[in-house]
Amino acid sequence: MQSGWTLTRRIGAGIIIAASLSTGAQAQTPYPSKPVRIISDSAAGSSNDVIIRVVAEQFSQIWGQQVVVVNQPGAGGGISVGAAKQAEADGYTLFMPAASTFLALRGAPGVSPNLPIELPKDFKPIGLVMTQPMFIGVSHKLGVSTVPELIELAKKRPGEVSFAATGRGRITHLTMELFQEMAGVRLTFVPYAGGPAAAMNDVTSGRVGIVLDGYPGVGGAIEGNLIKGLAATSDKRLSGFEKLPTMAETLPGFRSGGWNVALAPVGTPDTVIRKVSADLKTVLARAEVISRFAQLGSFPGDMNPEQVIAFAREEQTMWRPVLERLAAEQK
Repeated sequence: MQSGWTLTRRIGAGIIIAASLSTGAQAQTPYPSKPVRIISDSAAGSSNDVIIRVVAEQFSQIWGQQVVVVNQPGAGGGISVGAAKQAEADGYTLFMPAASTFLALRGAPGVSPNLPIELPKDFKPIGLVMTQPMFIGVSHKLGVSTVPELIELAKKRPGEVSFAATGRGRITHLTMELFQEMAGVRLTFVPYAGGPAAAMNDVTSGRVGIVLDGYPGVGGAIEGNLIKGLAATSDKRLSGFEKLPTMAETLPGFRSGGWNVALAPVGTPDTVIRKVSADLKTVLARAEVISRFAQLGSFPGDMNPEQVIAFAREEQTMWRPVLERLAAEQK
């Protein structure tokens, strides 16, 4: 017969073993085992949003889980950054911000205290989603057909020609600031929080002269001849858009473009980061994704987390002179 003490010890040991097995089973639960959400800093229907939804759909197929895109635009990206930082670091909230959330001057007038993003302090990098040259289009009522003609008109009418871009400090705004600087012209900035879709009526009617965005935002209007496409911001002519000049053909050295990265809240397990990074590479290498991105005037990324950090810092260094000038003008 077993003593009460021996029996108690065996029961206790059994409880510990059962608890350990339960914990082990939980730890080994494959990721993801429930829906994942991706926070976007962009408005629905914008160039960045369309790209994120392509990736989200592919993740859903690979993971067998619903992947939901949550649009939280505003404050130059600051609202989405705040939401992503406060999210639980369990891998079930990812963040895919556009370049503009990295390109802000900390403490400058009007800049959200959440900006700019600094890696790896603010978020854990996962990978580069895409790079996307932008397209500059003009109202037919502006009466210009080339970038040199636009520059000539802007010099004759300083401050009278306006341009639409997605919010102050966004990459579209910064690109047009760079254009003014390199062309020696002065334009009037008209921000549209809803992106080019919100601005298109004003551009087609002639109330605003210029619009700049990625292909998803303005491509349809250019191809439908609602506006006149003038140039792409890439450093060379794009495949499929060979007839469209580059800005660099008029302004040597001009280069700009949107980009998007995948991030996770600080504290997200490294095992999750590695899995999402590997699955993102798988998604971006798929023929159907490459083809879809090409239709959107975009190029899939291919970077590991460490390369994302270096890339973001390089972009921040390149844009800093423009950012400092804008901040000085606002004081």
